[in-house]
Amino acid sequence: MEVTPRLTWNEEKSLQKLLGNVSLRLLYKSSVHGNSFGTMLNKCSCQGSTILMVYLPNNVFGIFVLESYPEMSEHLKKPTTSFLLSFQKNKIMEMTAAFFNSTVDLIDNKLRFNFSQVQYVLLRSNTQNIFIPRLLGEKLGLTYDFKSQYTEYEIILHSVSTELRAYRPYADLVSEIRILLLGPVGSGKSSFFNSVKSIFRGHLTRQAIVGSDISTITEKYRIYSIKDEKDGKSLPFMLCDSMGLNEKDGVGLCVDDIPHILKGCMPDRYQHPTFITSPSLNHRIHCVAYVFDINSIDNLSFQMLAKVKQVQKEVLKCGKSHCTYQKSFMLKSKYIHRKLQKRVRDVNMMLGIPKSNILVVENYASEREMDPLQDILILSALKQMTRAADDFLEDLPLE
Repeated sequence: MEVTPRLTWNEEKSLQKLLGNVSLRLLYKSSVHGNSFGTMLNKCSCQGSTILMVYLPNNVFGIFVLESYPEMSEHLKKPTTSFLLSFQKNKIMEMTAAFFNSTVDLIDNKLRFNFSQVQYVLLRSNTQNIFIPRLLGEKLGLTYDFKSQYTEYEIILHSVSTELRAYRPYADLVSEIRILLLGPVGSGKSSFFNSVKSIFRGHLTRQAIVGSDISTITEKYRIYSIKDEKDGKSLPFMLCDSMGLNEKDGVGLCVDDIPHILKGCMPDRYQHPTFITSPSLNHRIHCVAYVFDINSIDNLSFQMLAKVKQVQKEVLKCGKSHCTYQKSFMLKSKYIHRKLQKRVRDVNMMLGIPKSNILVVENYASEREMDPLQDILILSALKQMTRAADDFLEDLPLE
């Protein structure tokens, strides 16, 4: 008999939405595989990002470990990036607290997630109890030391990068899809490519030179492939970077060049009139992503907004699927979340793009180390772009 998660359909969808519409797979179930934490960690170590779901009579607690559980040989002391989430019966799931660089301790039958010396979650397998001290409980809406008996726990595997590595364009019509990044100068187009490449390389890289908010560095049309550091093979999607749009005529990307780019007439590093005269479907653009800086979206001039709408018309003439991507900062509070929702509504009204196609991420810019939280949003946005490209391919006429 197939082993399935205990999450209801609505709970699973809420969890997927919280994590960026990712797929989830059950990795371990205590009622089937055993209640031993040692057995669970041996099975789940180095599997990727996982969620520990602990089921109680009236609520569910989840601990999302954004990096692999450390191997047993490392004594579980390696810091991991994780956050705590919870939802109560008859309430929708929502992330309630975030903590970084936690450690995991396994001592006899006790599994403890340490967010600080006084903030932790403790589980005992012999009594099936969960304990949350008051300081942490207050962040979850509890006004007392929380102790309860859990009925079961599950480990659910989450990995957007695995899905993207396994991606294949619709009906194998093309060998790889091409995603065109368009937007004002300094909006983050080149940074988005660098961020995607960094994730699949496993370390920060800056192949595309990045400009400032007022000047553009990208002077040539570039078509970037992305190689997987696991096997060195190119992944089935390419990011196409162009000059930034400028409100002044004759500066930045020329709107008249856009139809040629969309049709695949412009080769990599194009600067002069050396067109591809008979481009194939492989050469064409399959998805257009408009890139804006969420912190300056309200300051777009009338001239810039008019130029963006002119570009949209050219894109729609070619029948391209499109989405809007915004660079932003990680959300840490409901207040910021409300501000973000307003910005999304503003973009929806300004550009007429459906809210479901407006994706919010944070590029790697001045960071020195990778952040799995940023990776999730970047890869989730890329995944939506591949889906938009598939929609375009599926909608092509038979001939």
